[in-house]
Amino acid sequence: MKAGMIGLGAMGIGMARNIAKAGYLTGVYNRTAAKTQSLAEELGVIAFDQPEDLAANVNIVLICVSADQDVLAMVEAIANTIKPGTIVVDMSTVSSDTAKQAAAILAQKHAAFLDAPVSGGVEGAKNGTLAMMVGGSSAVLEKARPVLETMTRCIMHMGATGSGQATKAVNQIMGAGINQAVTEALAFAQAQGLPMEKVIEVISGGASGNWFLQHRGSTMTQGIFAPGFKLALHHKDLLICQSMAKQTGASSTLVDMTIADYERLMAEGYGDEDISALYRLKAVDSD
Repeated sequence: MKAGMIGLGAMGIGMARNIAKAGYLTGVYNRTAAKTQSLAEELGVIAFDQPEDLAANVNIVLICVSADQDVLAMVEAIANTIKPGTIVVDMSTVSSDTAKQAAAILAQKHAAFLDAPVSGGVEGAKNGTLAMMVGGSSAVLEKARPVLETMTRCIMHMGATGSGQATKAVNQIMGAGINQAVTEALAFAQAQGLPMEKVIEVISGGASGNWFLQHRGSTMTQGIFAPGFKLALHHKDLLICQSMAKQTGASSTLVDMTIADYERLMAEGYGDEDISALYRLKAVDSD
């Protein structure tokens, strides 16, 4: 298969490198031309000037961009040149409705669409260990699987178009809860004057241990918030979750609280920091 990657942000660049390593990557496109050219030279692939050019030269298009409008803009662009039978895999985090719109646009061109958001952060993208939740045709997924496996450790077909994004919403809500719990617990531990590295190590080995505690606990308690997952992006995702919850009448208490906390941090200029920057609020509260 000849794959093309659209979107070379913190996640996309790691994905592209893993696809290239496996020999599937034909070319890349990013709105910032310099980034496109630099990565293309590094990987020995084509730097496409327009997404339409990329779509005309591959049979699987991979998209990883930031927001719903970005996904739809890319899909509308590639629909102009895409060949029948091409598979488009969107790994962005957007709403289920956006996934369905994208699928409808591409169906008119006899191209297939999978909504396939991922979890695992920048580390997962770099190491090829992402978890991918997929909506769309299971037969199309099997065709795309060899390419998708270069980036992932787990690929799960969730059902019809939109179900991948709905599953990612579950993930983002759970991530918010874990962030709230870990930051508050560690701020409490620090207020108690406990040795923080020992706290993190012993709790990581017990029933309350989790990835976020292991990978962000030490840095957050040192006031280091280099982004693995930007707070402003999680805020964007939680707004999607909030909207979906309102449509179904599901509880969104945790989501509402985390959105408010993130908005406070964003107003203070911390939107580009890691989501563990929530610790800033908890630490202040525990003083």
